Amino acid sequence: MNDQASRPLDRPKARLPRGFQDSAGKMLAIQEQLVGKLAEVYSSYGFEWLTTPSIEFADALGKFLPDLDRPHEGVFSFQDDDGQWLVLRYDLTAPLARYVAEHYDTLPFPYRRFQTGLVFRDEKPGPGRYREFVQFDADTVGTASMAADAEFCMLAADSLEALGLARGDYLVKINNRKVLNGVLELIGVPEGAAGDALRLAVLRAMDKLERLGVGGVAQLLGAGRKDESGDFTKGAGLASKDIDRVLGFLHAGGADRGAVCAALADLVKGSEIGEQGTVELLEIDAGLSAAGFGQDRARIDPAIVRGLAYYTGPVFEAELTFETKGEDGRPIRFGSVGGGGRYDNLVERFLGRKVPATGVSIGVSRLAAALELRGLLSDVAHVGPVVVLVLDRDRLPHYQAMVGELRAGGIRAELYLGQGGMRAQLKYADKRAAPIVVIEGGDERAKGEVTLKDMALGAELSSEIKSRAEWAKGSASQVSIKREELTRRVHEILTRRRP
Repeated sequence: MNDQASRPLDRPKARLPRGFQDSAGKMLAIQEQLVGKLAEVYSSYGFEWLTTPSIEFADALGKFLPDLDRPHEGVFSFQDDDGQWLVLRYDLTAPLARYVAEHYDTLPFPYRRFQTGLVFRDEKPGPGRYREFVQFDADTVGTASMAADAEFCMLAADSLEALGLARGDYLVKINNRKVLNGVLELIGVPEGAAGDALRLAVLRAMDKLERLGVGGVAQLLGAGRKDESGDFTKGAGLASKDIDRVLGFLHAGGADRGAVCAALADLVKGSEIGEQGTVELLEIDAGLSAAGFGQDRARIDPAIVRGLAYYTGPVFEAELTFETKGEDGRPIRFGSVGGGGRYDNLVERFLGRKVPATGVSIGVSRLAAALELRGLLSDVAHVGPVVVLVLDRDRLPHYQAMVGELRAGGIRAELYLGQGGMRAQLKYADKRAAPIVVIEGGDERAKGEVTLKDMALGAELSSEIKSRAEWAKGSASQVSIKREELTRRVHEILTRRRP
């Protein structure tokens, strides 16, 4: 025996990298409808589409991710053949800043755009936390007015309601990085580059309040924290009194926006930047109140930090407040499904002058999963193409003409291209979620007819029929029609089955 022939082949193992997922069928249909509805709302606010590449130069995107303990500082990077470093975009905002700087002389300002696409982060994966996911962004570049920030809070709320969520199922939470900077100033964090590392460590710790609780945040503000896997994260190293001040700030929220602003003003009294932040929050509150967005839709919450380092002013998050159950019956609370804030320095990196900007981002994949479990958008069924069966292989061109006729009539259709018999073809059509199969054998052809089988109706009837005799008598799920009526009758069935 040939030794080489007896050895097992060195085949690659079919597997996905950690933090990535495949998407197919119904979930993609849900995401497509979700993106369509978001686009309608964003367009109604006057935003216009933009697309940018998934790959950018590393220096153009900058280093703003919070996960500095990850390889390559949280991004997937590689070197081009000319030695320049390229990265997969980690969000849609940093590429927008590059685009605005590159086209600054031709854009209308304020420039308003929305965009959707995949983003990539080399972060530690976890439940509901992926390294590749879809975002849907809207941004306004070229205005320092707090009315723009208030508008994005309104946009987030209106978007969630357009997707079927009721008031009480979500909440838009607002804070201001300037207020945070006031707190940092008062606990002795140095300004500028000297305090960058400490400032980021404190912000990262604060941003984990919902996930880790007060105890976990306190550990990260102090010496550090070891997680369940045994991984240790070094802390910010604050003194106990400073940790208490930060935790007190995080719990200064409440239902009344005006009262929270007053409490924050007291907390940062003596810090010019902190006091400026509370004034901006009051301006946002005034805009929301004037537009009829009450405390049930938007609140000021000092616990909202946002992990990205480029935020310079107001920050906000859209949070789902309801609890639902997963497939395993365990309770799931999705929490934040989007957020954003003001980033007045990103475009300045390229142009050397201030170009204020603000925006919001929705996590499409996470929101789609939440809406499906909530029962919203559940009427989206993955419907496959109409399948034309091939019963006489020597007449393949005839069947192809039939498929072409259906497509010309605006009907999604395909020809069965396998080698199976009729039973295998029907099983294939069922797996493809075909709404209808078209059957034409010799008997139908001799009479100038075709048979249409309504697959969905057939499945319903099969669950009710108790005997073979009943099945033989039941013809509601299939009908013989004249060949020339094919497209019209298929349209009729599809229209009848459409929810």
